[in-house]
Amino acid sequence: MMKDYRNLIAARVFAAPPSLEDLLNGSAPRGDGDLQPESWATREQRPNLRAAAVLVPIVEYVEGPKVLLTRRADHLVSHAGQVSFPGGKIEEGETPAEAAIREADEEVGLKAEFIEVAGYLDAYETGTGFRILPVVSFVRPGFTLNVHEGEVAEVFEVPLSFLMTSKNHERHKATWQGREREYYAMPYNEHYIWGATAGMLRNMYDRVFAAHDIEVQ
Repeated sequence: MMKDYRNLIAARVFAAPPSLEDLLNGSAPRGDGDLQPESWATREQRPNLRAAAVLVPIVEYVEGPKVLLTRRADHLVSHAGQVSFPGGKIEEGETPAEAAIREADEEVGLKAEFIEVAGYLDAYETGTGFRILPVVSFVRPGFTLNVHEGEVAEVFEVPLSFLMTSKNHERHKATWQGREREYYAMPYNEHYIWGATAGMLRNMYDRVFAAHDIEVQ
């Protein structure tokens, strides 16, 4: 079981989100270009970024915390079959936390009454044109999920200790848009956690748990 994960997270995440303007127009400290920054386009070369938020739901079981993840439906136009956090576009008038919690309800039926927002990770920019704000949250067990089968093929959980141990952060390569790209991957049983989801988890590790890696293995 991880020790003091609540206190570590509370001490090291951002207590408040950036404004929507800052999210879209400020720098993105993390992103799909983390492992090849020299080939990443500048902000000026990517003028049409869209704002999104995802929920990073840490379910607080007695036996130890687990992160709830989804596998997107295979028929979707974008990112079909990929592992992701619940989340999506920030609608007009919404805060990032409101957007992430709304999407979690719509996608998997996780209700707001079970969710306690802990804080925010660094903005993450994807190669597909999104600036994503991860909303780290503690989730009280006892919820009943109602999965939207049109969007989500599967819901599963992974121990936080596995995801926050650096030896489980593999570096893989693939060719995308004619370029060889390197990215993080965290294979867990039959699930292949990679790309933006793995990148945001790596950011949480770097920001919160890196100094405590030996304690969570």
